[in-house]
Amino acid sequence: MEKNLEQKINDIVVYIKEQVKESPKIGLILGSGLGELANELEQSTTIPYKNIPHIPISTAPGHSGNLIIGKQAGKTLIAMQGRLHLYEGYSPQLATILVRAMKILGVETLILTCAAGGLNKNFNAGDIMLINDHINFSGTNPLVGQNLDSFGPRFPGMFDIYTPKLQQLTIEIAATNAIDLKQGIYAGILGPTFATRAELQFLINNNCDAIGMSIVQEATVAAHSQMQILGLAAITDMALPDSSHHATHDEVMKSGRQIGIKFKKLITEILKNI
Repeated sequence: MEKNLEQKINDIVVYIKEQVKESPKIGLILGSGLGELANELEQSTTIPYKNIPHIPISTAPGHSGNLIIGKQAGKTLIAMQGRLHLYEGYSPQLATILVRAMKILGVETLILTCAAGGLNKNFNAGDIMLINDHINFSGTNPLVGQNLDSFGPRFPGMFDIYTPKLQQLTIEIAATNAIDLKQGIYAGILGPTFATRAELQFLINNNCDAIGMSIVQEATVAAHSQMQILGLAAITDMALPDSSHHATHDEVMKSGRQIGIKFKKLITEILKNI
C-alpha cells in the first residue's frame, strides 16, 4: 500500500536522525552554482539524496544532491546541496518534502537561495537580490490536497511570507560589508524552458524583478509550517526581451560560481546574526 505524505516525511526524519544527533535550527537550500557553501560546514555529515527514503536523485545540472548537516558561524545547519524541481517531473509535495522534514527536525529559519534571471534593467549579472515577495506562475501549489494539520492550517496566510526582520538584517549586513544588494519580486515559473520574449515582457510589465524555476514551492511549505524565511537570488544573467541572446544553462552555472564568493560572505554574516 502506498504510504501517505505524512508517513513518508516521518520515514525521512527517522533516517536522518539515525545518521546525525544534532538538532539544526537553520535550514539552507542552495541553488545552481551555489552549492560550495555546504562543503565548508564544520563537523559535517553528508547524506546523499539517493540514500534517503522516498527522495529521488536530483537530475538538475549543477546540483550535487546531498543533504549536509554541520556547523557554520557557531550554528548547526542542515543544508540541501541542490534541490528537487517541478520540471524534473516531481510533484510539488515531493519537491518540498525535505522542507517538511526539516521542520520536524527542529528548523525554525529557512534560507532559500537560487540562480535567477534579472528582469529589472537596474540589475546586472552578478548581483544578489533580496527577495521581498514572489508571484507563483508555476500553475500549482504544494498545499493542494489533504492538509497536514500537524504542520499548519488549511488556508495559511502569505502576507510577509519572507520574514521582514530577516530582510532588514540582510540589508544591514550587506551595507556593513559593502555588498551591493538589490531587492525585488521573484517570478517563479514551472520550466524547464526559458521564457519567451512576450512572457518576459509580461513579467516586467507586472513589476517582477527576477525570474526562476524554484523558491516558490519551498517558501510556501515553509510558511505553512510557520518557519521564518529569507530568500536570496543570484542574478546570473539578464533575461530581457529585447536582448539578442539568452544565457545558456552553462553560462548561468559559471556566473553562479563567480557570485558564490560574495554570496558565501553574505550568508555567513547572516548566520552569525540570526
